[in-house]
Amino acid sequence: MNKYSAITVIAIIVIVTPFVFSAMSIVGSQQMEYRWYSPGVFSFFNMLNHGETEFCNTLPFWMTFEKFEVSVFYTERHLGSYVVNPLTLGPTSSGVQEGIFTSEDFEEAQHIFMTFDFSFDSGELRMDANQFVVGIQVDTPILGIIPYSSTTYISGFEFDEMMNAEDLTCD
Repeated sequence: MNKYSAITVIAIIVIVTPFVFSAMSIVGSQQMEYRWYSPGVFSFFNMLNHGETEFCNTLPFWMTFEKFEVSVFYTERHLGSYVVNPLTLGPTSSGVQEGIFTSEDFEEAQHIFMTFDFSFDSGELRMDANQFVVGIQVDTPILGIIPYSSTTYISGFEFDEMMNAEDLTCD
């Protein structure tokens, strides 16, 4: 192999590597599992007061995300968001990251969260659970500059069960 071919191969590797890493992060963020740091004790009220979330990279390669955001809605009204900042996870490993909850109407969010926590813990259902929706958005920019995010909407009950999971693939 002459020196020009070697230089070309090295240049291709240097150019392609960031794209491959970005693609791995996008796929990894979509396959990632998560739960409240203390299994089985999640409540929306606890999330309201911040707390830690455990993330599990289920794939055999590195992945990273810039932001993990849980937006909570009741009757299409935004109650607030729980945001976790950047995290990088190794292959089939887990990590814990602190999250911060913010809301424009903290008292209303507090009241609704306590009501649904009571309902989901086999209490009396006082509000329409079908109107309680959680949006999960994971931002994984391509090359660190091109915005890319994936958003999933699930019911508040499904989110509660997910965050109370006893086991993750990484355990």
